[in-house]
Amino acid sequence: MSATIHRGDRDGVRVLALARPPVNAIDFALVRALGDAAEAAGSDAACRALVVTGAPGVFSAGIDTKRIPTYDADERASMLRAVNRTVLALYALEKPAVAAISGHALGAGLVLALCCDLRLAADGDFRLGLTEAGAGIPFPAGPLAVARAELSPESLRRLALSSAAEAPGSPWLAGIVDRVVPAEGLLARALDEARALAAQPAFAAVKRQLRGDTIARLRRIVERDEEPLLAGWLPGPKPA
Repeated sequence: MSATIHRGDRDGVRVLALARPPVNAIDFALVRALGDAAEAAGSDAACRALVVTGAPGVFSAGIDTKRIPTYDADERASMLRAVNRTVLALYALEKPAVAAISGHALGAGLVLALCCDLRLAADGDFRLGLTEAGAGIPFPAGPLAVARAELSPESLRRLALSSAAEAPGSPWLAGIVDRVVPAEGLLARALDEARALAAQPAFAAVKRQLRGDTIARLRRIVERDEEPLLAGWLPGPKPA
């Protein structure tokens, strides 16, 4: 397993922990590793469900705005393709996926949680938000499709246009965070919830019914390279 993702299996539930200190900022290596791990979980019969988490105090601070601008044009295009592929792998997983939001989840970090079927957040002085506008990062096509599918138009408008970062129990996050639980019991609760979801015999079929249109949209984005921002997602390296 990549050094940026720690994997552990717990009685049929695979735990993927983002591991890129200090804040799990997402670069090409991390997003590619997460996509590979999600695809592997989907094809592994021994894996019945997935839990995605971070480190104590931080789930993910989102796209690495210091690292990505150093990429050249080809690297930025590869990064975007990896983002869209990883979002598809998580969102279309035909097994339960639970987000154990262990701390701050901002921008792309919150989008990863939105890809999951159930979202638990640790109780604490943490902030969650879609901070792309404030960070100077437009939504890639895949994350935007997920945000539109998982959030009400009002929630998407308020969070995305304001870049507001709210506490897990904030009314702004109603319908986004399913439950706020004590930090020390977060992983155990996520494992229990994942097993309970996996025990339902029609879970995969119902998930396909609910998410089918968005999954088809994500597949078109990935297969047709349907990414209008590939040419200029972020400013490239500054001239010397």
